[in-house]
Amino acid sequence: MTAGEDGFDCRLEPFRTELLAYCYRMLGSAHDAEDLVQDTYLRAWRAREWYDDTRSSLRTWLYRIATNVCLTALEARGRRPLPSGLVAASDPLGPLVLGENSWLQPLPDSLLKVGDPAGAAIDRSSLRLAFAAALQHLSARQRGALILRDVLDFSASEAAEILGTTTVSVNSSLQRARTRVKEAGVGQECLSEPSAAEQRAWVDRYMKAFEQADVEGLKRLLTEDVLMEMPPMLNWFTGRGNYGLFMEWVFGAAGTGWRLEPVTANGGQPGFAAYQRVGDGYRLHTLQVFTVTAEGISRNSVFQDPEVFAAFGLPTELDDIS
Repeated sequence: MTAGEDGFDCRLEPFRTELLAYCYRMLGSAHDAEDLVQDTYLRAWRAREWYDDTRSSLRTWLYRIATNVCLTALEARGRRPLPSGLVAASDPLGPLVLGENSWLQPLPDSLLKVGDPAGAAIDRSSLRLAFAAALQHLSARQRGALILRDVLDFSASEAAEILGTTTVSVNSSLQRARTRVKEAGVGQECLSEPSAAEQRAWVDRYMKAFEQADVEGLKRLLTEDVLMEMPPMLNWFTGRGNYGLFMEWVFGAAGTGWRLEPVTANGGQPGFAAYQRVGDGYRLHTLQVFTVTAEGISRNSVFQDPEVFAAFGLPTELDDIS
């Protein structure tokens, strides 16, 4: 049966949020994901007369279009790692070094329609920054195979249809992808995640200590092997002691007047936007996204990128409300 024009766009719309999550996992950029979903829907609309629901479901057909769009984009845009997956750890008191890479970006939860049935169906653990970063070290087709099979639960034959290849090729790519992700240690953090409310409570305590420039208070909330990275800088380091040294430097160099606004990203990871006191107001400085385990905060990914700020709808200036 050939699809007609009447109501076709309404049939496509329920898939928009999950396709956005898929394109984000593939590209590692909220901005790119939104653009590619728009491209997917435009291509689907133009090809609507050729859709045959006796050959594949509408969802499978849409994922094939989205996958082709993503694979084409990846040929030109390449990978988006985080510094900890690219270079060796650095001295927390060493000079900040600006990298020239395109970095992995966080995904605002506001784009996922949390609470909406379309958003509720998304596997939130597969959006975590650590998993998204691990995906960036896979080839484009390995990435596609892993997401389609292990995250979205497509069968091997459906994944082969979407990727335009054979089931043998899909299974081979999947095996290599699983090995690489396992080597990266991804999965253990998700298993030890506290509830969303508990994670938010950890970060709320961190925010209070940050606003008070209480370095010892910050350190008490961290795991012993905590990792901090700060794209677009190449610098990253691990350990509670190193973290404390860096924060002492931050408060010494940037002052102790801060205003913090809570955010959530990547399917429920808590964070905040940090505004630095400048004159009579506050200027946007960084967006920080945390990984929280039962033992405390194990990772802080600190972003200082205008494109990231725009994706979260963050104002660049805040007035003094004291």
